[in-house]
Amino acid sequence: MRVITGIYGGRHYRPSADKWPTRPTTDISKEGLYNVLTHRVDFESIRFLDLFGGTGSHCYECLSRGCTDAHYVDKHRPAVRFVQSISAEWGLEDHLTIHCMDVFRFIKQCDESFDYIFAGPPYPLRSIPQIPDIVLDRGLLAEDGLFVLEHNADHVFKDHPRFSELRTYGGTHFSFFE
Repeated sequence: MRVITGIYGGRHYRPSADKWPTRPTTDISKEGLYNVLTHRVDFESIRFLDLFGGTGSHCYECLSRGCTDAHYVDKHRPAVRFVQSISAEWGLEDHLTIHCMDVFRFIKQCDESFDYIFAGPPYPLRSIPQIPDIVLDRGLLAEDGLFVLEHNADHVFKDHPRFSELRTYGGTHFSFFE
């Protein structure tokens, strides 16, 4: 895995994720997504929230592009330890807050808002259809913010009142909500 561009662009990281319950966003999908986001998000001025953070890939990408306030949430301890090690190795501690907890518990407890929220839940998670409402109804998304949900073709959100667009890269779907 690698960071696409920015100050950490080209850096590789290799989590020992063989038995993790995670599914990292592929480089091709992530590159396509961030090509779109580059024209929509001012990374240097945002607060970023990564739900179901896994390997931390989206945090590294946002931080590499100038974000100075990223929050990572995942409950899988080996993944959290990996992100902590990358944070220390790359000197991200002042800009990356790591939350080792269940995403839904975090959402319930969080009283902050974020300009860009990314959620990459495990595809078998049964509550994927409810995630947009859970995130948006809780007020986590700042005014004029963007929420992106990664999912597969089993889920369609085009009728959601805050859905704005769908980007597809192979079997990976990104639904945008505003």
